[in-house]
Amino acid sequence: MEAVLAQLAPSETTEANAGRAAEVVRSSGPDVDLVAFPELYLSGYDLARVADAAVELDAAPVATVAEAAAESSTAVALGLAERRGHAIANTLALIDEGGALAAVYRKTHLFGEETAVFEAGDRLVIGEVAGAGIGLLICFDMEFPEPARELARAGAELLLTISANMEPFYSDHLIASQARALDNRLPHLYVNRCGVEAGMRFVGGTRALRPDGTISVQFEGEGEDLLVANVAEGGAADERVDYLAHLRDDLRIIDPTTTGGSR
Repeated sequence: MEAVLAQLAPSETTEANAGRAAEVVRSSGPDVDLVAFPELYLSGYDLARVADAAVELDAAPVATVAEAAAESSTAVALGLAERRGHAIANTLALIDEGGALAAVYRKTHLFGEETAVFEAGDRLVIGEVAGAGIGLLICFDMEFPEPARELARAGAELLLTISANMEPFYSDHLIASQARALDNRLPHLYVNRCGVEAGMRFVGGTRALRPDGTISVQFEGEGEDLLVANVAEGGAADERVDYLAHLRDDLRIIDPTTTGGSR
């Protein structure tokens, strides 16, 4: 799979962001299978105005991007604030190469003030596009080993994290993105936004990681860029460190105050 990771800063309107996303998809080239945009790219990360910027999944801005996906035969991962009745979700909409909605993942681990704005998702999702099962994560989700591990154990062939990571957390995501690839012996695509919004500086660092956790390609700066990544195959080169194959489910914590008891 060849992917384009769009390290971009959103503008003030969903319509403008949708139009720019569509342009990126259309210009991505015939060999690109997937274009991924950052967390909340469509709406922006100003939590004070997310309610005004939220859209339903069948709204015109999402349709604009879906039309570009269909015209280019390219799958798209799009971050947006999704209106769900009276609630709002921090959502990753995965659009397939025919322009149809292939999967919807709603961020399950909300960060800081996000808890006052968004309704947390209640399930993990593997989306099938471009011939691959993609385990979907959003920003803070990646900092926990468990969601990525559950996706890997359920058959994900690739991890994709879309992010809006800001100062001072660059190193957190550098380490976590590498660890989630290594933990599960899966390639990992990580796309982060850049720019300044609502007093926060977003730190970029968009990268693609091999299944051994090493970086295959990375954008070093904090400015806008489109990073082209060729996704490696999953699995460990040495079966002795195939962690999923060797993981034990039979272990329990023994309570030392009892005789052979467990808890």
